[in-house]
Amino acid sequence: MSVISEFKAFAVKGNVVDMAVGIIIGAAFGKIVSSFVGDVVMPPLGLLIGGVDFADLAVTLKAAQGDAPAVVLAYGKFIQSVVDFLIVAFAIFMGVKVINRLKREEAKAPSLPPVPTKEEVLLGEIRDLLKAQNDKPL
Repeated sequence: MSVISEFKAFAVKGNVVDMAVGIIIGAAFGKIVSSFVGDVVMPPLGLLIGGVDFADLAVTLKAAQGDAPAVVLAYGKFIQSVVDFLIVAFAIFMGVKVINRLKREEAKAPSLPPVPTKEEVLLGEIRDLLKAQNDKPL
C-alpha cells in the first residue's frame, strides 16, 4: 500500500473527520464563551466591585522607556481566562452528565431477545422431533 493511499484511508476515517468537526465546533464555542464572559459576565461583576474593568487590571513591573513598551503583569486578563475556563468546564461537565444519564437509561431498558436465525429454528424443530420420537412408547 502506497503512502498516499494509506494517508487517504487515514484521512477519511470517521474518527478523524469527527475529531476535525469537534475541533472546529470547539473553537467556535470558545469564541462564544469568551464573548459571553468578556461582554456579559465581567462588566456587571466589575460594576459590583466599583466599576473596575477586569481587562485593565494590571501591575506595571517596568515603566515604558523610549521605544520599549512597559512590562506589565496583566492579571485581569488572567482572571477573565479563568472565568472562561470555568464556564467551558461546567458546560462540558453538564454535557457529559447528560450523556452518562442517557447511557444508564439505555442500559436499564429491557432489550428484546434476539430473533433466531433460520438455522436455529430448523435445529429447534429437529430437536423437538427427536424428543417426540424418543418419548413415544415402543
